[in-house]
Amino acid sequence: MTFYLASMTTELQDKAQNIADQFGVNWPMFIAQAVNFTLVAFVIYQFGFKGILSTIKEREKQISDSLKHAEKIKLQLEETEKKQKETLQEASIEAKKTVAGAQEQAKSYAEAQKEDARKQAEEIVAKAKESMELEREQVLNDAKEEISSLVVLTTGKVLQKELNEEEKSRFSNAAAEELKISD
Repeated sequence: MTFYLASMTTELQDKAQNIADQFGVNWPMFIAQAVNFTLVAFVIYQFGFKGILSTIKEREKQISDSLKHAEKIKLQLEETEKKQKETLQEASIEAKKTVAGAQEQAKSYAEAQKEDARKQAEEIVAKAKESMELEREQVLNDAKEEISSLVVLTTGKVLQKELNEEEKSRFSNAAAEELKISD
C-alpha cells in the first residue's frame, strides 16, 4: 500500500509538472510573485485597510448613536405632543366651565333684573292705586261739599228764606251723613 501511495504521489507530481510546463509556469518567478503579493497585501492591510476599517467602525458608531438620539427625540416629541394635547383638552374644559359660569351669571343677573323690574312695577302700581284712592277720596269730598252746598242752597230756595249759619251747618251735616250712609 505504501508503494501504491508513493507511485500515486509520483504520478500526481508528473501530471502537475506537465500542466505547469504546458502553461509555462516558472517556479522561481511564481514564488517571488507570491512573496511580493503577500508583502503588498500585508502593507495595504496595515496602512490602508486598518484606517478604512477604523473609519467605518467610527461611522457605524456615529450612525448608531444618531439613531439612538433620533429615537430619544422621537419619544420626547411624542411626549410633548401628548402633553400639548392634554393641555389643549384641559384648556378646552376650563373654557367650557368659564362659558358655563358666565352663562349662569348672565342668567341669574337677568332674573335679578326681571325681579327688580317686577318689584318696581308693583311699587308703581301700588303708588298709582294709592294716588287714585286719594284722588277719589278728594273728588268724593269735593262732591260731598258741593252736594251739601247745593242741598243748603236748594233748601233755602224751597223754604224761600235766607238760612243762617247754624241752619246751613245742620243741613250740610245732615246731607253729608246721608251721603256717608249711601257709600
